[in-house]
Amino acid sequence: MKRRYLQFLADVKGRDEASLDAVAKAIERFDDYNRRRDFKKFHIEQARGFKANLMEQTNVRTGAPLSASTIKSTLANLKAFFVWLAGEHDYRSSLKIADAEYFNPPENLSRIASAHRHRSCPTLEQIRTVLEAMPTETETQRRDRALVAFAILTGARDSAIVSFKLKHIDLEHELLEQDARDVTTKRAKTFSTWFFPVGDSIKQIVVDWVRFLRQEKQFGPDDPIFPKSRVEPGPDMHFAVAGLDRAHWANAHPVRALFKEVFARVDLPYFNPHSFRNTLVHLAYELKLDAEQFKAWSQNLGHEHCLTTFSSYGQLPAHRQAEIIRGLAYTPKSEPDESASDLLRQLADQLERRKKAG
Repeated sequence: MKRRYLQFLADVKGRDEASLDAVAKAIERFDDYNRRRDFKKFHIEQARGFKANLMEQTNVRTGAPLSASTIKSTLANLKAFFVWLAGEHDYRSSLKIADAEYFNPPENLSRIASAHRHRSCPTLEQIRTVLEAMPTETETQRRDRALVAFAILTGARDSAIVSFKLKHIDLEHELLEQDARDVTTKRAKTFSTWFFPVGDSIKQIVVDWVRFLRQEKQFGPDDPIFPKSRVEPGPDMHFAVAGLDRAHWANAHPVRALFKEVFARVDLPYFNPHSFRNTLVHLAYELKLDAEQFKAWSQNLGHEHCLTTFSSYGQLPAHRQAEIIRGLAYTPKSEPDESASDLLRQLADQLERRKKAG
């Protein structure tokens, strides 16, 4: 039944492998706690006991208590599983859909899990410092430097970065096509990204790298923008990096490892690749964009709604929040600020549509 459920999620719901792994892990947690009893013998006390047990468990790697988000997602996955199970022919007489409600997490825990917290992100100046400190003597070093510059120039996610091909970037129009047929975008979304205005020096690093691949390395349209390193045995019979391969990295782990290394090199805390998207939203604040400009900025990040950009990436750090509040003073205006009004109306419309959609 577990296998059938995972197949249902993959074939009918279209869940990706990472989602399926999370579901399988949640069911395994419960099955292990429940001593592998037949699901037909499920009782609400089992759900209640499991919830209490889950609250007391710790992270195997860190030894810390499980996070609120982990507990919430585990219970949500189990609830969905038992709702599905109750609809299966052999289980309808022994399970009720209402029984699955006992996997609901405590209300306070749900609030903690879903709370928006400030995520630190590097400033544009810090990113420039990192880029200036990166060596460029070898092909792989030039690739690494171009990758960091590309991350802030385009705001692309790390999983997308490792899957881009040269055909997806148009230097003449400063355009990146995030085509889900080839690129690992979030939720297989296809959209266009024009280079963000983060400075000519950063843009030139990427431009020089792409031209190097096309002109000197003779890479074709289907070759990766950021190829993995080619490893060969050296004279001492030890394997060593020997330039670039015409193949993509298998996953984004090397990108994250690179970011850890380059930030540590200049004595800065580690900022993961995703944090660069927060940097771009804070840059939008500094540019004081009007409603139409911010909408374009939001779409450039791959967001359908400005509200996503604000709520997921636009939270201000406490010190900036304090600066703004302290700097405000009531000064009546003879005419309303139309750009601000347009933006507020747009956000209100989005909220209303989301409410109607459930």
